Amino acid sequence: MSNDERLRTLAAAAGIAVDWIDAEGRPRKVTPEVLRRVLAELELPADSGGQIADSLEQLRRMSGELPPLLTLERGQYLDLSGHFEPGSTFELTLEDGRRHSGRLDEQARLPPIEQPGYHRLAIGAQSLTLAVAPPRCTGLDALSGHPSPRLWGLAVQLYSLRRQGDGGIGDTQALENLVHRAAREGAAGIAISPLHAMFSADTQRFSPYSPSSRLFYNVLHSAPGSILGEREVRTALEAGGLADEWQRLERLELIDWPAAADAKLRLLRLLHAEFRQGGNPLEQDFASFRRNGGEALDNHCRFEALHAYHVRHHGLYDWRCWDPALRCPGSAAVAGFAREYEDEITFHAFAQWLIVRGLERTQQAARSAGMPIGLIADLAVGADGGGSQAWSRQAELLPSLTVGAPPDILNRSGQSWGVSAFSPWGLRQHGFHAFIEMLRANLAHAGGIRIDHVMGLRRLWLIPPGAEQRDGAYLHYPQEDLMRLLALESWRHGAAILGEDLGTVPEGFRPLLAERGILGMRVLLFEQDDDGRFARPRQWPGDALATSTTHDLPTLAGWWRERDIDWRERLRLTDAEASEAARRTRRRERLALREALADSGGPALDEPLDSDGLIDACVRFLGATPAPLVLLPMEDALGLDEQANLPGTIDGHPNWRRRLPVESDGLLDDAAPARRLCLLKEARGTPGGRS
Repeated sequence: MSNDERLRTLAAAAGIAVDWIDAEGRPRKVTPEVLRRVLAELELPADSGGQIADSLEQLRRMSGELPPLLTLERGQYLDLSGHFEPGSTFELTLEDGRRHSGRLDEQARLPPIEQPGYHRLAIGAQSLTLAVAPPRCTGLDALSGHPSPRLWGLAVQLYSLRRQGDGGIGDTQALENLVHRAAREGAAGIAISPLHAMFSADTQRFSPYSPSSRLFYNVLHSAPGSILGEREVRTALEAGGLADEWQRLERLELIDWPAAADAKLRLLRLLHAEFRQGGNPLEQDFASFRRNGGEALDNHCRFEALHAYHVRHHGLYDWRCWDPALRCPGSAAVAGFAREYEDEITFHAFAQWLIVRGLERTQQAARSAGMPIGLIADLAVGADGGGSQAWSRQAELLPSLTVGAPPDILNRSGQSWGVSAFSPWGLRQHGFHAFIEMLRANLAHAGGIRIDHVMGLRRLWLIPPGAEQRDGAYLHYPQEDLMRLLALESWRHGAAILGEDLGTVPEGFRPLLAERGILGMRVLLFEQDDDGRFARPRQWPGDALATSTTHDLPTLAGWWRERDIDWRERLRLTDAEASEAARRTRRRERLALREALADSGGPALDEPLDSDGLIDACVRFLGATPAPLVLLPMEDALGLDEQANLPGTIDGHPNWRRRLPVESDGLLDDAAPARRLCLLKEARGTPGGRS
């Protein structure tokens, strides 16, 4: 066997797809050089035949070890023959404390367990956790109380919301105001942009999909007045000389993230200083929050303080460049730093407490107002390799490999999203702790989550440091284990799971999502066949949510008016020939969409149609699909031209900065959004709907 053949054997054993199929159905093969670079980042060196042999032996040893957690489904036998003899005695302690004793059967299998949960199994001197999952995630049928739900909701970029007193960034109080208004219209839920923790010492970074941690929250979205009282906030603004700047930031059309973040953090520090004086009736609640946050909260707050220290004193923004003694969260050096900077660490815990309590209020308001779902959180596909989550969970992450996508029809060079991924082997060896805690953190104050790039449950395109986006490889993940854990946490939280399954989707993956009760996602602008014909409502699937567009695509009005093509021309992201080709394609697509709308009861082809009429017809069209949930983006409800994010740009387009034109409690009052909600409710108004 040649070295290249042994290299491919090692790659396959490590879960790397040597051969794969691209978005156009063509077979592809990963080069040996890329395989070696990816394997090196997995700590499986493969530069020589000896290294390959050693790495294969390392994988063999790891595969033979009994992991600390095994997943299985309710009512399923568990084969333990690889680790124990038939007839071995066991003791099973269920999560609720009940105990059962017995023996493995003649095939060394554990009898089925009917109760979902995390149970402890002891056999001889060994003990492990059994994660027993229901077969499916909690469905919208269970949440709505109807076997064939026809729900609808809104999707909003939380930062874009306005309210008087928000300081220039959308916050949890503005979201709560919108929840009350949307609930009165019959909305089942509101899907929001990711609220993951960012870097408080680096306010130039604000993309919600490139967070520091997916375990905690971006404190800039907190509304401290809803927890501590508006009078306390006004007093702090005046005392800190922030009142004029606060009002200036609120008047801006686009968010000035650095200035607004600076003002918000200064306000939070003033409020914390006052809170520390004592006598606040919420002191016990804050103390309880810190205790319940445990090691994870302590680590995040320590990271925030350490990160700020290194930025301020050394200009270091990545923990991998710190002194080695500070790179390990459990080191004596980190503990010493925490003692010296205790007040700073407490401040970061205080800021987390404020936003968590604000989100709790909002979800409680949603459920109290009758929303069967309430908030739908957005779980980003990864976190920054130089951030809090990667620092605190190093054994379960791959901080040096970057998640992205291979070249496809929309991105001929591929994509790099600048975030890190979980380590499949690290997850298995540590009982999937980092994955479980992430799910719990994101389900804690929501009735559902949207998993960005849900294909990551099966595989991720990972790019070695310094490589081009196309020079990556697919790394496979323990899909069955991850989906079982997802179903178990969905069941425990009574929350729906939505999966963003757009882009290069592996064959057979969407049926698996449906089997597991994970709603896929269908976007109107993408629902075309190879001939450019748009699918009619009756042709849409009943196991996926329906929506008009996404944050990475033009709004309906912007698509109709070719605003996305205009932007790419303005920023010189395309040449004249490609731009003209895009406009020709758009003209054909507009005609095809008009034909679909007309064929489904919309305006006839010979009727004049402007962008407002188009949006109305599209809203009715989406409502008529069999999708159990329709999500209408707020930009389309309002008929806005501009999209939230233009992929492939950083500074030229105002990504993640646009604010909505009116305050959140009045967004649905104007004639256009009111009319569109009526059309949507009318189209959804069959048994099980919330008209």
